[in-house]
Amino acid sequence: MWKTVFVALTAAQLCLASSDVDETGRHIPLFQPFSQEMIQYINKINTTWKAGRSYLDYVPLHQVKRMCGVIPHPDGYKPPLMLHKKSSYADLPKEFDSRRQWSQCPTIGEIRDQGACGSCWAFGAVEAMSDRTCIASNGSTQVHLSALDLITCCHTCGFGCEGGFPGMAWFHWVHSGLVSGGNYDSHQGCLPYTVPSCDHHVNGTFGPCGATISTPKCVQQCDKPFNNTYKNDKHFGSKSYSVHSDPDQIRAEIFKNGPVEAAFTVYADFVNYKSGVYQHKSGAELGGHAVRMLGWGEEDGTPYWLLANSWNEDWGDRGFFKILRGEDHCGIESNIVAGLPKLT
Repeated sequence: MWKTVFVALTAAQLCLASSDVDETGRHIPLFQPFSQEMIQYINKINTTWKAGRSYLDYVPLHQVKRMCGVIPHPDGYKPPLMLHKKSSYADLPKEFDSRRQWSQCPTIGEIRDQGACGSCWAFGAVEAMSDRTCIASNGSTQVHLSALDLITCCHTCGFGCEGGFPGMAWFHWVHSGLVSGGNYDSHQGCLPYTVPSCDHHVNGTFGPCGATISTPKCVQQCDKPFNNTYKNDKHFGSKSYSVHSDPDQIRAEIFKNGPVEAAFTVYADFVNYKSGVYQHKSGAELGGHAVRMLGWGEEDGTPYWLLANSWNEDWGDRGFFKILRGEDHCGIESNIVAGLPKLT
């Protein structure tokens, strides 16, 4: 009975408690999700980031939650831990942006769109894998690895558009490989994405995302007129691993090998992010979300991680965002996975 009532409520109709308490004992005020009152509160308290208006007043909250597609692995599986020597910390700069460091790799600066599919776990993975393939090859191998292939054909990765396990995505890359595939309607690569782009929590140009779609079927055959076979187009990783939550370990990994995949807890205020360094200030927990982490720096004295979302360029700061660094904020430093490509 309660489940039926809950899913029928819209975000504007769902009333929450007036406050909550975070892990430090600090009181977090709770407003109606995505409401004008929440946005005004964020912008009034003079925090490190700015919020912007969304259309979510009339979007069912359960639809928003289903877009947060990171699922904790049932047996706690994580790829093996990889550690960098502490001596490598000395070379780490105060600020770093993979887009500038490896300008010969255009995928690093691109923002993809997962559409109405809870596939962030796959997008954070294939984006970083594509970047790392280019970086390791010094720009000679440039490929958009297929999110569709990972979502539909990795049967140990989770539930496709209903969520998945980031660590298993990197394991699948090593053991089964992934074909190429660009964005929706790009006709690029073996298996381009088939889920249409949509407006993620903003008034954009594509139209609202609507309900999460069903996972497409696994098709192990390249789209025409792509001039290669599914088997021959496979790209593989050589190893997959977890990165230690120590911020210096994360920085050393990105500095040496390129962007990584990060998972964190999304709260209702995050979807209204527009600029600055995000810190959770209001709103209830929505679920787990995976993104690509590509750098770090400081803004007005606040240390941050630089990340790319998969909600197209209309969301946030042209698709990118910054989040507080060094405090494992929303778990952003506790769930880092990565791997290395196998170059032929």
